[in-house]
Amino acid sequence: MEEMFEALAPQGFDRTLTVLGLAALVGGLVRGFTGFGFAMIFMPLAGLVVPLPMASAMIWALDAPFALPLAARSLKHAAWREVLPLLIGATVTLPLGLWLLLTLPSSVMRWLIAGLIIAAVLALAAGWRWRGKPGLKLSFGVGGLSGLGAGLAQLGGMPLAIFWLSAQNKSAVQMRHDLVTYFACATLVSGLLLSWNGILTAAALWKAVPLLLPYGLGIVVGSSLYRFASEGTFRRIAYGVIALAALISLPLWDGWLGHS
Repeated sequence: MEEMFEALAPQGFDRTLTVLGLAALVGGLVRGFTGFGFAMIFMPLAGLVVPLPMASAMIWALDAPFALPLAARSLKHAAWREVLPLLIGATVTLPLGLWLLLTLPSSVMRWLIAGLIIAAVLALAAGWRWRGKPGLKLSFGVGGLSGLGAGLAQLGGMPLAIFWLSAQNKSAVQMRHDLVTYFACATLVSGLLLSWNGILTAAALWKAVPLLLPYGLGIVVGSSLYRFASEGTFRRIAYGVIALAALISLPLWDGWLGHS
């Protein structure tokens, strides 16, 4: 895998910057189109060339300048009765996810998370739908899973996306407003926790600066493509992003992807 990226890099260019730039561009395309998925794309690719804690900090540094402006258009359209319980649940469990990441074997948790997500995506693709409006208990629970996923393996968006994708009564437009709003608010919370744990450092912030351009370009292009996509296309792409991210996160590929 690393040899492939070396071949793609123009002669004389820094391989690390090339890999990070490509990861930022592709992640931005997915983020702009679906409203989620940047970390799912960036984390495994960036992990090829930088330590995973630094990759996590870079995700925050790259997404924060875009998450809040992107959410400005969605805040007034968000279904806050659904978004707030999810945010509260995620805020409560995110520190627990970080603690588990540092104390339990990460490979065990990654197998468990990926297996559950793949099973859920297969059920959705087969036509299963959750019917009805979400209640408070269900929203708190899904938010809690999102916080755990974010702390354990940078997969906080997956439970949330599956939860909203399964609702028949939520349109693609409404779901995107809710996702964008949620992640903007979650960015503020995660930034505080990353700083508190010594992960969000000046070195990580500085390393992310050159990637702002490709990431921003990806978001702009992805947002433009979103306007031309049908709801069916939107759902298929979202299912594909979730499934691919879950597959990439499997420890089975650690040697190929360069994870330690």
